[in-house]
Amino acid sequence: MAEITSYPHRVEPQEVDFTLRASVASIINYMLNVAGTDAHNKGFGVDVLQGQSFTWVLSRLAVEIKSQPCQYDDIVVDTWVNEFNRLSSTRNFRVRRGDEVMAEGVSQWCMINMETRQAVDMSTLKDVYERAMVAEPSPIAVPARLRAIEPTTSTSRPVVYSDIDFNRHVNTLRYIDLVFDALPIELIENNHGMRIDLNFIAEARYGETLTIGGINDGNVWQFEISSDSDKTLCRAKISF
Repeated sequence: MAEITSYPHRVEPQEVDFTLRASVASIINYMLNVAGTDAHNKGFGVDVLQGQSFTWVLSRLAVEIKSQPCQYDDIVVDTWVNEFNRLSSTRNFRVRRGDEVMAEGVSQWCMINMETRQAVDMSTLKDVYERAMVAEPSPIAVPARLRAIEPTTSTSRPVVYSDIDFNRHVNTLRYIDLVFDALPIELIENNHGMRIDLNFIAEARYGETLTIGGINDGNVWQFEISSDSDKTLCRAKISF
């Protein structure tokens, strides 16, 4: 069994919003960055997979943010893998400022063939994954399976160059920006804690049009992002 790995980081000015706190997208980006770094360091990163025309795809993510680090804060992001099977892998995160736990997350990943875009049996990574497993439970509840909604509000925009990543589909962080752009700014400014559940269902490509539909029930906001062919791409639930 391996141990939890920790990665230090300083919150830079480009990572904060108008409150001078790290934005939600930045906090999630800290987690996803160390996921990539840690996978690389342990021998199953994107660089290794791409040699076989495979890549990692994030399928579900849950993040609970208790407080947001401020500009120039020194933080540490802990990460560890505690579950693995032929279809998915579970990676966990903890963001700390000293001994203060500021945010925690659980992510679920699958491996796909870059040419066919179909899921790949991950048992080929069994040996390297077994060496990376950590006997530590996930810090929060695993990501919820989100149901379809009947939106009461919606906006649309095209997929543009700045939306796409190395997998040539809309970047995970762009979905987060889209749903937070749809929230009242006062909720973000006065936030004192939240949980975010994200389900990534299908890929969006350059040139497609995205529709962001939402509903609100008290402190709970739900969103569904679809393409111009009515294909559901992503669902999100934010509980303040």
